[in-house]
Amino acid sequence: MQPIRIPLPADNATLPTFAGLTPAHIVMPADATALASAIGELRACPCVGFDTESRPTFRVGEVSTGPHLIQLATPTQAYLFQVIVPGCVEAARTILQAPDVLKIGFGLKADRSRLRGRLGIELANCLDLGTVLRYQDRKGQVGLRGAVAGVLGARIHKSRRVATSNWASAELSEAQQVYAANDAYAALQVFLGLPVERQHLLLQLASTPPQPRRAKPRQPLHVDGSR
Repeated sequence: MQPIRIPLPADNATLPTFAGLTPAHIVMPADATALASAIGELRACPCVGFDTESRPTFRVGEVSTGPHLIQLATPTQAYLFQVIVPGCVEAARTILQAPDVLKIGFGLKADRSRLRGRLGIELANCLDLGTVLRYQDRKGQVGLRGAVAGVLGARIHKSRRVATSNWASAELSEAQQVYAANDAYAALQVFLGLPVERQHLLLQLASTPPQPRRAKPRQPLHVDGSR
């Protein structure tokens, strides 16, 4: 598939601020009733925004124990599943492995690996926008911030202090919740901001199973045993 070209904003600082989710639209399920409600809301959406957060590592050779937080967003709210909360991993697994719900995000290779390695979750039916979006007349992948600017004409604030905070904490601050929720929500909004025909093309691409690689034919042996 040819990459989808988006504009390269001349000055990101002059763009209006991205209208992200506020705390009133962020849910952190913590009991069976809240988890069941979250699953029902997410399963009702054909596509959701997706991301994960992990406590950062600072020492050389230190291995990440993440993900510690799994974020899933609908067009109206976000759900934050804390891995340490009983039932949250199982609830998130229901959505992440659902073949009829498209999970949309950026840089999903690391998320996929960590979900599989630590939590035994096989991410199904997902779309990494970072692999399909490109700036016009420019090489290299587009990240979330650039995609929000190029597609939505807005500027999303990404606090380094919050990004490198302790995502394994049992109590996440309001700033952490808003940051995490809008990472997933913004990815979904970028997808929804693309032309409808592009959305349909990406939906088709995500739902098409990868073709198995064909093995190269073996070269016939010569009489003397050499190839």
